[in-house]
Amino acid sequence: MDKKKTYDSDFCGSVPLNHINVIQSYGYLLVLDKQALTIVQISENMAELLGKAVSEVINQPISTYVPEEDIEKLIARFDVQHTSKLPQKLTIGGYSMRAVTHVKSAYYLMELEKIRSDDERPFSDVFEETKYMIAAIESATTIEEVAQRAVSEVKKLTGFDGVMMYQFDTDWNGTVIAEEKEPGMENYLGHTFPASDIPQQARKLYLNNPYRLIPDRDYKPVRLYPIINPATKAFIDLSDCNLRGVAAVHLEYLKNMNVQASMSIRVLKEQQLWGLIACHHRTPHFLSFELCSVLEMLSSVVSNKVAALCYGKTYEVKVALNDKFAMIAERLYRQKDLVEILFDPAAVNVLDLFGAQGAVIVLNGEQRTLGHVPDRDFIEDLMLWLQNRASNQVYHTSNLAGQFDEAVAYADTASGILAIPINPENGEYLVCFRPEMIATIKWGGNPNEAIQFEADGKTYHPRHSFGIWLQTVRQTATPWQEEQVELAANMRNLINEFRVKNSHFPLS
Repeated sequence: MDKKKTYDSDFCGSVPLNHINVIQSYGYLLVLDKQALTIVQISENMAELLGKAVSEVINQPISTYVPEEDIEKLIARFDVQHTSKLPQKLTIGGYSMRAVTHVKSAYYLMELEKIRSDDERPFSDVFEETKYMIAAIESATTIEEVAQRAVSEVKKLTGFDGVMMYQFDTDWNGTVIAEEKEPGMENYLGHTFPASDIPQQARKLYLNNPYRLIPDRDYKPVRLYPIINPATKAFIDLSDCNLRGVAAVHLEYLKNMNVQASMSIRVLKEQQLWGLIACHHRTPHFLSFELCSVLEMLSSVVSNKVAALCYGKTYEVKVALNDKFAMIAERLYRQKDLVEILFDPAAVNVLDLFGAQGAVIVLNGEQRTLGHVPDRDFIEDLMLWLQNRASNQVYHTSNLAGQFDEAVAYADTASGILAIPINPENGEYLVCFRPEMIATIKWGGNPNEAIQFEADGKTYHPRHSFGIWLQTVRQTATPWQEEQVELAANMRNLINEFRVKNSHFPLS
């Protein structure tokens, strides 16, 4: 019998992923002095392109290796654009390259990829595919449809063996809500992955980057020269670089999943990470910058559609709640009997308003209940516990037993509470109750073994198994909706306003 548990990892969340100081080997990196446009830092594989040791390249002007017309075009963009990333074609060392320049306060950082012969596609083809993709997602009417169509379009566009989309919960666990896989691959639809799989630091990086591509987990990391960035006197910040190297523990994680290449595409809501589209391939799999740009656009389209559907659902909930609240308020001002109106079993009451199965109001030392509630003694103890919290704000929890030990024995009636303070100094509250909702979570592997430390207490590894691990969660109620909590504050104001206008408060 398990209570709800948080599986985020403070340890992994503190690993400095943005200062990893190596890049993946499918591209190259240059750092330029912002004034002189001289090369001040370089990835060691640039020696292959330029035909000389990287130590000989440092402090040389970029114009030594890039045609003047490309330099002029680059400078012109710096002068007129203020975006942090500027894409451009250029020739360097005789190779045709795709460059993405990051405009930093102290330097320019350039990510370079060779343009392959099969990368260049007619604009009309790309435009046609993109328009169809957008239309398919925009026509969806539910989150589930958006997820399935996004997964289908990404798999079609990229050729990955498997694509799935998962949604984060309030504890950052991710549940798979749509997937398409090639035969022979593990299916994870409906499975939940613990928050430690994508710890806090990694999640934060998705706010800077619409996608994360790892074409080959067995790549050889490419170091930077010199190690310290001369402009900042520290490791360079690679937070928003596509080429940023990959933490060893994540590469091991991919290996344990039998995945050779991966890509993750963010889904945002209100500028916060809402979910991810995860792509996996069983062999190395490279995507061109052009295709990655289409997926960046898809990230925005899916994010906007998810936000619109969520807002629509929120609006509907608010309208329904406000209608019920208005009915109660109208009857209250007409009949002037607070408790009878709130607890009337024959009309809209507090249970209907807050989706509760029981409620109690304590006023003037008396209790009045409706529906399924704990016994009188527990309610008295609960009022004292609420009073000792010394808060005038609405309090809500879906796991009261995790906060108040005495609630363990009352899971069938009081696993969740929504407490509205009326006069907390005198222990007067309106409290709504919800029973436990016994749930079985299908974890993708045992979340308690997501991180495994060796004997030294420093070296750690991800779990090896992703098979179903079932967890039964008890003593936890259906969470209170944000709109219900907001309405509870309005109810408190209504009650207090009523008390000011009426000196007598009948309880029967």
